[in-house]
Amino acid sequence: MTKVFTTTRELRFGDCDISGTAYFPSYLDLLNGVNEEFWAHIGYPWHEIIWKERWGTPTVHLSCDFSVPSYFGQTLTFDLRVVRVGRSSVTLKHEISCEGEKRWNSTQVLAASDLDKHTSVPWPDEVKSTLDEWLTAD
Repeated sequence: MTKVFTTTRELRFGDCDISGTAYFPSYLDLLNGVNEEFWAHIGYPWHEIIWKERWGTPTVHLSCDFSVPSYFGQTLTFDLRVVRVGRSSVTLKHEISCEGEKRWNSTQVLAASDLDKHTSVPWPDEVKSTLDEWLTAD
């Protein structure tokens, strides 16, 4: 069974340029919020892992392809899939649509990081197990 984390974001005034078209840096901010929501959904809210456990999930690779513009006031649907789980990294595929029309997609690699030493670390066993449960074919 394929697990997909789905959530929505409305494009607000500050996400768009003067013509009302979504501004691509805002897309990345929205994507970060989706990631944060996903991690909370699977039991690892960032405010806990960052402040209490002192590990984080920085992006180490990101690619995006933009298909169709989106506009102020539209609601985007974000589908997030886990497509690879490594010793200390996870690869996510994001598909973003509006009313069923593909708008853009992204492949993102996050790494487990010790926030005090600023080094890569292996996933804690329970985190790796949870990520493995979300693993789906690419």
